[in-house]
Amino acid sequence: MAKRIRVAVIFGGRSSEHTISCISAGSVLKAIDQTKYEVVPIGITRAGKWVLETADSARLAITDGVFPEVDPTNAPVLFTPDPSATQLVVQSEVPALLAQVDVAFPILHGPWGEDGTIQGLFELAGIAYVGSGVFASAAAMDKAHLKALMRAANIPVGKYEVLSDSDWQNNRETSLTRIKELGFPLFVKPCRAGSSVGISKVKSAADLVQAIELARQHDPKLIIEASMENTHEIECGVLGGAKGPKASVLAEIIVRDGHEFYDFEAKYVDDSVELCVPAKLDPALTKRAQAIACDAFTAIGGEGLARVDMFITGEDIVINEINTMPGFTPISMFPRMWAESGMDYPELVDYLISDALSRGTGLR
Repeated sequence: MAKRIRVAVIFGGRSSEHTISCISAGSVLKAIDQTKYEVVPIGITRAGKWVLETADSARLAITDGVFPEVDPTNAPVLFTPDPSATQLVVQSEVPALLAQVDVAFPILHGPWGEDGTIQGLFELAGIAYVGSGVFASAAAMDKAHLKALMRAANIPVGKYEVLSDSDWQNNRETSLTRIKELGFPLFVKPCRAGSSVGISKVKSAADLVQAIELARQHDPKLIIEASMENTHEIECGVLGGAKGPKASVLAEIIVRDGHEFYDFEAKYVDDSVELCVPAKLDPALTKRAQAIACDAFTAIGGEGLARVDMFITGEDIVINEINTMPGFTPISMFPRMWAESGMDYPELVDYLISDALSRGTGLR
């Protein structure tokens, strides 16, 4: 029997998206081909401790409204950046040794996972990994830098302002004046967070400071965006490969009454959105949006996968965000779009692992 490829499925993490990462990982663990891959589940606690976790996908699901978390009482795992290391050490009363993994699948969302930090660790260790490299991960995670890169590549983005921690502490009134010039309504967002955590839609100047303070609980650097009203909120899955990026069918998110926008509760808790897959758009417009999504992926040097979020108003298409490790939960748009494009969940997981192995690490 051929030796199975050892895959470290890494999840949890220190960001505010810890629980979403656990749910995503549970879906991957359930779908991965156990005859082809030997899975080493590694959880990262909220405090940053690496532990040997369960491969039981059921424990990593939402149960009775309770979101899963990495268990900090599990045996710690020592993951070294030494590229000559041949083993992982599991610390317990009797330390155990695990053979080094062949490839890592970091199902991590947000800072300390999706932002280039763990990708740098894998590069140092010489371990192939799913997803974009250090620069693309960091650039996409920071919404301000992403928009700057899009502008440099002549890819349209909406109007925005960046609010640094220094500006808020030292130039508050000037900053507020600058932000108000965007007009209302507007969105206040943590610059380096996801899953709509800490985001507020602000309709008047009276609520602006409160929204800024809320977002600053998640990130001292903020991005404030002019709201685009009466628009289509569109997503596109992109897969990288040796022949260049390819786009999935598009999906449209329609938020029902009760939510001002596609917030955390609408995404993960209640049934308040309509997800149209594929999106009901003109074929020519769809094709152009798919091309722009691939151009955006290329502009940041993306690899592996990404979900490109866009707004379409009439014939105008603007890039909103790029997620280099999009949600992999059972209801997440990225796997749904690829399923509708002819690639089901297990096939998608297999593609991403194979792509990571073929790409390897180092300059490329």
